[in-house]
Order: sequence, then structure tokens, then C-alpha cells
Amino acid sequence: MNAVLAAVADLGGQGLAAGFVVFLRIGAAMALLPAFGEHSVPTRVRLVLALAFTAVVTPAVLADVAPLAGAGDGLATALATETLSGFAIGIALRLFVMALEMAGTMAAQSTSLAQLFGAGGEPMPSMSHLLVAAGLALAVMAGLHVRIAEVLILSYEVLPAGRFPDPALMLDWGVGNIARAFALAFSLAAPFVIASLIYNVALGVINRAMPQLMVAFVGAPALTAGSLMLLAIAAPLGLAIWADALELYLGDPFGAAR
Repeated sequence: MNAVLAAVADLGGQGLAAGFVVFLRIGAAMALLPAFGEHSVPTRVRLVLALAFTAVVTPAVLADVAPLAGAGDGLATALATETLSGFAIGIALRLFVMALEMAGTMAAQSTSLAQLFGAGGEPMPSMSHLLVAAGLALAVMAGLHVRIAEVLILSYEVLPAGRFPDPALMLDWGVGNIARAFALAFSLAAPFVIASLIYNVALGVINRAMPQLMVAFVGAPALTAGSLMLLAIAAPLGLAIWADALELYLGDPFGAAR
């Protein structure tokens, strides 16, 4: 009986150690993940979410983390390697939220809607708040939690447990992700930038043709009304493009790092 109890206790200890190794990666990623890692989410909720993801991921990657969990020096190594890998995963996914923030900032600079809806939470223009809140809600409704669990499980094939990521591969992967985020942000903000350019050119022509007309007083209400109508038309289409880009990325998140 004592031998059986000792075996069970040893198995339970190894399981806890393996869970701790997985939690290091997931906890680091949780600080940056879209929706789950937002500053508006309380710390206790994020901790519970990290534990829930750990419970889901650990059985699938137990064979990968078992060598680290069975040795004291392995846990010390995992403290550095797994945390770094988790941050890399979190940053790659956070770039999609930053793309919405950048798109909202560019659109707000091109229109007069920067402070129309009020601010809150993150220090960014109100249009960015609107796009980020809508985008995150759309992603969660599409099953973001399931796709994140898949990404975390897949990450152990590309970023093995107990090993530092290859700097060359991380460089290519990171540059590709950043370029994708900026391209996506410019694509989402393009309608507002183009409309603002046309509006300002037309306003300049009218001002040159009729200097006595106070075009600023006439143009400001028109700009606000036009920006609101453009936001109502372009935001749903832009969010659909963003959601498709996120879904495409989650389908092969480590394509450039393989």
C-alpha cells in the first residue's frame, strides 16, 4: 500500500511540475493575448484564464514538458525559455489588436471623430476604442479561445520546451508579423485617408474660387457627417477583413518560423 501511495504521490508531483512548466508559457502569453490579456480584464480573471488554458494544454503536451518537469535544473531552465516563448506568442497575436489601434488612429487623424464618442481604458483615440472593442467581440464570438488553445499546443512543435528560440527564425517571423500588422492597419484606414484627401483638396479649390466664403464653417459639419456615414459603411467591412486576416493567421501561426 505504501508503495502504491508513493507512486501516486510521485505521479501527482510530476503532473504538477509539468503543469507549472506549461503555465510559464501560457502565463507569459496571457499578459498580451487579445481579449483575454486586456487591461480592462481584472488580474484575478486573467489568472483563472491562464490556469484554465493550462489545464487544457498540459495533457496534449505532457510528453514535451516531461523531461523538464522531472529535473530540478529543468525547471530553472524552463523559467527562462518558456517565459520567452510565451511572450513571443503573445506579442504576435497582440499585433492584430495593435493593427486596429493604428487604423483607428490614422482614421481619427483624417477626420473629426477623434473625441466624438468619449475615451476610456487605453490611451488611444475613440475610434480606435470602437474598432478594438468590436474586433475583439467578433473574434471571441468566432471561437478565439479554441484557436488560442490550438496555437499554444502547436507552439511546442516550433518552439520546443526547454530551448531558447532560434534568433534567426524569430527575426524573420517577427518582421513578417509586424509588416502584416502595418499593412492591415493601412488597409483598414485607407477609406478614411482617401476621403480626407478628397475633402481637403475640394475645400482648397472652393476656398480659392470663393475667398469671401468661410469654408471652414461650412466644411466642418460636412466633414463630421461624412465621417460618420463613412464609419458606418467602412467599419463592418474593415472588421470583416480583420477577422479573416486573424483567422488566416491562426490557421498557420508559425509558417515563417518553421
